[in-house]
Amino acid sequence: MTKALDSLLDLLDLERIEQDIFRGVSRSAIVPRVFGGQVAAQALVAAGRTVAEDRLPHSLHAYFLRTGDPSAPIVYTVDRIRDGRSFTTRRVVAVQHGRPVFHLSASFQTYEEGLEHQAPMPVSPDPATLPTAAETLPRHAGRFVDPATVDRLLEARAAIDLRYVDPPPYATVGEPREARSQVWFRTNGKLADAPLLHICLATYVSDMTLLDSVLLAHGRGGWATGDVVGASLDHAMWFHRPFRADEWLLYDQESPSASGGRGLGQARIYTQDGRLAVSVIQEGVVRVPR
Repeated sequence: MTKALDSLLDLLDLERIEQDIFRGVSRSAIVPRVFGGQVAAQALVAAGRTVAEDRLPHSLHAYFLRTGDPSAPIVYTVDRIRDGRSFTTRRVVAVQHGRPVFHLSASFQTYEEGLEHQAPMPVSPDPATLPTAAETLPRHAGRFVDPATVDRLLEARAAIDLRYVDPPPYATVGEPREARSQVWFRTNGKLADAPLLHICLATYVSDMTLLDSVLLAHGRGGWATGDVVGASLDHAMWFHRPFRADEWLLYDQESPSASGGRGLGQARIYTQDGRLAVSVIQEGVVRVPR
């Protein structure tokens, strides 16, 4: 396990300060606010710690309400909405400085057999043939992205091996492309056999690149180049089949629409052997600076 991954796991190991109240801290972020994937993953950890171990998340729905302060702790309060025979529902509110910054509802289910079908996995190259972030990012330093931003990106994503199939938005500024992006990802190190942990880590990563497809359609580089101001607004995930976050996962993303200062991203996450593991939808603020 790398030091960066160890640090990320520590970040997700919340302090329990009451039966249904937890406290988390933040790590250094690419921008001076709490990374949305972090608060979503921490909230899911908090919810999961109040649920029987044989029940795992099958869906979550969340809203980002305010910008998080990375210098202050975040308190997560879990509301036990329902404990049924097959399903458990939890609501989590994340609070900083006395105000809610994030709200999550999550539903958990015991495993059961049922009907089976899935959308086929799209064509994508073997992740082992793709360059790492450490190999890709420095190529763009000084062209569209300043070196300090490259360093922050590499530091913030050091726990995750994330590889773009095609050049990322900040590499092709001014060149509109199809509103679609693919990345392969896995943790930089092996994880324990704890299914909830793998789900929480996929939740963490899911907020990293989902709005890239919005930027690609307009030839924009995003926050890294300063030609767009953005932030996550809401986020939804459905967990279909078991997976491991320390094994390669394909994040196939697209944007069907952008309007009104907002952009929509939708995606599917597949295991390397072609199983559809997760579906994701997110809307975010996407504004052009004036």
